[in-house]
Amino acid sequence: MIKTRVLPVLAGFLLFVGGIAVAQRPKENVNPGRHPNLAEAQDLSRRAWEKIVDAQRANEWDMDGHAQKAKNLLDEVNKELKRAAEAANRHER
Repeated sequence: MIKTRVLPVLAGFLLFVGGIAVAQRPKENVNPGRHPNLAEAQDLSRRAWEKIVDAQRANEWDMDGHAQKAKNLLDEVNKELKRAAEAANRHER
């Protein structure tokens, strides 16, 4: 009986800690002076990421992994926006 209660709590705690370790806010690293549209898109993706974190907290992190997947995709969006800015910088020279 103890195993049936302790194991789910322990598993939930480990998932929570793992989610926090993986879930780091995307960086804002596109220069808004050179690329205002890309910088704004990056800001919007960061704000969306933060809203997902708020939703996870409100729902006690129980979203079958979909919220975490969305955050991972937004992190990838952030990286692609940075790559787009770098590519534009190479073409400006």
